[in-house]
Amino acid sequence: MTSSPATELEPDYALSAYDYELPSDRIAQDPVTPRDTSRLLVIESDRNLRHQHFYDLPDFLQSGDLLVFNNTKVIPARMYGHKQSGVPVEILLMEPVGHDRWLALVKPGKRLPIGSTIIFADNVKATVEGIETTTRARELQFHIPTGADLDKIIDQLGTVPLPPYVTDSHADPDRYQTIYAEIAGAIAAPTAGLHFTEELFAKLTDMGVGKAFVTLHVGIGTFRPVETEDITQHVMHNEWCEVPEETIAKIKETKATGGRVIGVGSTVARSLENSNFQAFRGKTNLMIYPGYEWRVLDGMVTNFHLPKSTLLMMMSSFLGENGREFLMSVYQEAIAKEYRFYSFGDAMLMLR
Repeated sequence: MTSSPATELEPDYALSAYDYELPSDRIAQDPVTPRDTSRLLVIESDRNLRHQHFYDLPDFLQSGDLLVFNNTKVIPARMYGHKQSGVPVEILLMEPVGHDRWLALVKPGKRLPIGSTIIFADNVKATVEGIETTTRARELQFHIPTGADLDKIIDQLGTVPLPPYVTDSHADPDRYQTIYAEIAGAIAAPTAGLHFTEELFAKLTDMGVGKAFVTLHVGIGTFRPVETEDITQHVMHNEWCEVPEETIAKIKETKATGGRVIGVGSTVARSLENSNFQAFRGKTNLMIYPGYEWRVLDGMVTNFHLPKSTLLMMMSSFLGENGREFLMSVYQEAIAKEYRFYSFGDAMLMLR
C-alpha cells in the first residue's frame, strides 16, 4: 500500500498534521483520587473554553440528556511464561479466535515461529499455530487440564496491562477499570469513563440525565500506529462491539424529546456511529477522520490522546469545520495549563 506524498495531501488527511510535542512530565502515571477530581477542559458549542473539574460535569448537562457508556471490562491480558529452552516470553492476549485459542502479541516475536511452545505453568502451555499477517500476532492454542476453564486460568496467571507510556504507576489494578465495567474482553480501559464516581452518577440521575450502555472490547486497533502519511489509507483492526436495542431506544427517545446524546469515550462514538441508530452485534473497524458526517452524538467526553493517533483524528472530525487546527490549539493550551495527559490523565467535554 502506498500513500501520496505529504505535499499533495490536504492537511486534514496528512499524518504529520496531527503531531505535537508533549513534555514527558505531562504524561499521567497515576490517577487522581477521588476519580472525579481530575480536571475537565470544556469546549462549548461556540468553541468557548472552560477550565473546570470533572465533578463540574453536571453544570454542562441538562435534564433529558443521555450519557452513553462502554461497559467493557479489562481482562488480565498480560501473561509471562518461557520457552522449553528457558527463554522468557511475554504475551498480550488480543482476542479469542476459537476454543482455548487466542490471538496474542508475543515477545520476543522473532524467536516464536509456528510450532513453538510457551510454558506458563506446569499444566498450562500454549502452542503457536499461526501468525496473523497485519499485526504479526500469534495464534496460540492453549493446552490446559481436562475440565479446566481457560478464562479462570487467565485470571489467575495474568495481569492487567497498562499502556506502554505508563511506566511508573503505583495504581491498583481496579483504578484501570471503570466503576461500571461489567463484560470482560478488553485489553485496555475505555479511559474517558475512569473519571466517574457513584456520587457523580447519583447527582446526574437526580437531575434527570439518563444512562445507556454499549460494549466495545478495546483491542490493538485503538493503539496501532498509523503508518501511512495519507491517513485515509490506514486500516483499523477489527474490534468486537454490541449496541443493544435498549440503548438504541433510549437514544431515539432522547433525540425525539430534544435531549442530547453524549458519548463517554471514543469507543462509544465508534460503536454508535457504526450502528447508525440500529441494534448491532459484531465487529467494527470504523475509522473516523475529518470529513466524516456524524449522525448520533451531540457531545463527547474524552481524554487527551497521543500524537498522530486515530483518536486525535476522530476528535478533530467531531469538532467540525477547521476542527483539527482548533483541536491542536486547544492541546497547546492544555499543555501550557499543565493538564495531565493520556489514560490516567484529565478529560475534555466537547459539545457540538
